[in-house]
Amino acid sequence: MSDSGDPFIGVSCMDMRRIVAVLAEEAEQQVRDQVWELAPGDRALARETEAGLREVVGPPDAQEALPQIDRLEHLRGSLAVLAISLARTHGRMAWFPSGAIHALEPVLRWRSLPADHGGTFGTVLASPEEYTEAEEAVRRIQDGLARIAAG
Repeated sequence: MSDSGDPFIGVSCMDMRRIVAVLAEEAEQQVRDQVWELAPGDRALARETEAGLREVVGPPDAQEALPQIDRLEHLRGSLAVLAISLARTHGRMAWFPSGAIHALEPVLRWRSLPADHGGTFGTVLASPEEYTEAEEAVRRIQDGLARIAAG
């Protein structure tokens, strides 16, 4: 986290779940307080995005049984689902997936294969715990989107 206190600046792997929790709580509060009034299209996009995320990142036991290369593929798939959602909307409905993508940004620097020879373009091998944390963050995004869609 940066010195400014903004939880969305300088994301580390250990911050993912916390940032996503804050993001989801803020969105749910805005919906409850009727600050964010979702149009039917927004609700449909939230449901579609939530379903897409559930398709790529499954329950903990299923994910943890996979090889790391597959877990990384699924996490990258969740970023793709969020990016497509972001590209299809604007306003608060765009701000939510944008914040979620930012929270999951460390995943973009992960690799699951050894470097062997040559450079790695700044990528790092993530630990099993980091995979689990990222997957838990995706599940929290899924839950947040379901609550947003339900209004």
